[in-house]
Amino acid sequence: MEGQVLARLRHGGPHLTVGLITADLLHLGDELALLERSGAGLVHIDVMDGVFCPMTTVGPPFIKAVRSGSLLKDAHLMIDEPLAKVESYVQAGADLITFHLEGASQPHRVLQVLGQAVNANDPARGIVRGIALNPSTPVAAVEPLLDEVEHVLILSINPGWGGQAFLPSTARRLDQARRLIEASGRDILLGVDGGVTRDNIGMVASLGVDLIVSGSAIFDGKDAAGNAAFMLEQVRAARAGQAAVVA
Repeated sequence: MEGQVLARLRHGGPHLTVGLITADLLHLGDELALLERSGAGLVHIDVMDGVFCPMTTVGPPFIKAVRSGSLLKDAHLMIDEPLAKVESYVQAGADLITFHLEGASQPHRVLQVLGQAVNANDPARGIVRGIALNPSTPVAAVEPLLDEVEHVLILSINPGWGGQAFLPSTARRLDQARRLIEASGRDILLGVDGGVTRDNIGMVASLGVDLIVSGSAIFDGKDAAGNAAFMLEQVRAARAGQAAVVA
């Protein structure tokens, strides 16, 4: 049976998922309250282990400590060999768990483990299983896994640092992923992550994606509330435009 989280994300997209790593972590509760008031629906947590990519960030204890209220917790695992580690992220209360195809020697088994997992917040919510692809990985590499996945995340930058520019090849790669998803016959979420700013959020939202990740462009040290409100408005405008086209 489809979980509540997946059902929620399959409707009303695109959805903005806000990267927390660039937030003011000393005042994380205030930052989360700000996002909730702005209307954001998800918080995106970049987990880096210093092995798969150069930086080291946070792990399960941080995710567990995030008191997100109505916000869904979206864990992006940029880690090496996630098979033995994903259960700890389930127990920490992640609602979406996305790992990298490039970092897993047995990605199908990781997806099977996640498919049997129970959401620690509420079993009825379910867990959305995601596969992420680096810019240099052929999109076709995800095709054998589409029967076991609910979310495909296309990276529009190389993983490891915020503030990078959105790669021009991303639109083509998203189109390739969309075609694979349509051919699979499954209703799989398509997401994009990296280089999303105030200047390009409207363009990105028009690319036919379900989830858009943005972090440093929101928490730029100036006006996080204003940035979040602006970007959400751009996403809503794209949503309205897509609905008008369908109608």
